Amino acid sequence: MSWQTYVDEHLMCDIEGQRLTAAAIIGHDGSIWAQSSSFPQFKPNEISAIMDDFNEPGSLAPTGLHLGGAKYMVIQGEPGAVIRGKKGPGGLTVKKTGQALIFGIYNEPMTPGQCNMVVERLGDYLIEQAL
Repeated sequence: MSWQTYVDEHLMCDIEGQRLTAAAIIGHDGSIWAQSSSFPQFKPNEISAIMDDFNEPGSLAPTGLHLGGAKYMVIQGEPGAVIRGKKGPGGLTVKKTGQALIFGIYNEPMTPGQCNMVVERLGDYLIEQAL
């Protein structure tokens, strides 16, 4: 299965009538494996800062998580595994696997819990596949 299929069918899928607004699978080095057409154009240093937070949990809390120039307030996550951010009526979830970062961005009426479920379920599956 191609990486784009994972984005299109597993991340951008319908959950209780709601969908993510954007999603991507990005390598730890910042290379794009697959993304939705709506995923923001990000800067390499934004991915580096996210990777730093996985290695040193809490490093993004003072400055916020930046993606495509948008700033998200970092909220509870799972140190070294999941980063969650909030911005206005939406937010994002980032799940780290062995080789990639799974991104899901949402806006209301989708809930943070629905976004977490979609992103983390795919992340857990990829971890089981040693990806």
